[in-house]
Amino acid sequence: MARLETAPATPDRWGDLLALFGPNGAYSNCWCTWWIWRAREWDETAPEARRATLKDLVAGGAEPGVLAYDGDVAVGWSAVGPRDRYARMMSPRSPTYRPLDDEPSWIINCFFVAKGYRRRGVARVLLQAAVDHAFAHGAERIDAYPIDPEQQQASAASAYVGTLQMFLDAGFEEITRMRTRPVMRLTR
Repeated sequence: MARLETAPATPDRWGDLLALFGPNGAYSNCWCTWWIWRAREWDETAPEARRATLKDLVAGGAEPGVLAYDGDVAVGWSAVGPRDRYARMMSPRSPTYRPLDDEPSWIINCFFVAKGYRRRGVARVLLQAAVDHAFAHGAERIDAYPIDPEQQQASAASAYVGTLQMFLDAGFEEITRMRTRPVMRLTR
């Protein structure tokens, strides 16, 4: 595999993101919006509206994530943004994803890697790009909620949030556990 390049998801890269996600919007027509709405809202939102939400974020200049490229082909994505973008992660009552404290933070909460590129280090490249992106946009702290494969089997359905070791290797510290989920933080 050639050296991967990364770039934020900007309006001129929307076509690349569409090609990467394919007709099913990455994971089961999620269009990387599962975190944006509370559970009931997401359940009531059709896949076309999910796609439109992501498109609006990209078109509006929010740069809601970073893309990894092998040459001209987008092969991976990571969502990254301020916590207040993600309604599902704002509830202090959430048993798993509640904020650690009242300090503003950015969140890295999703990875999607094209099938032919999985298990080749793409997610690690994306993680570093997401960290750099967040800090470049003023983040003072970045939180993440990866899985711990010793507590939960890593599968395509669960590893979309990344793995504990991947975040530890990137300098994140485990702050606490919510249920079996590690809560990680990287501070500038």
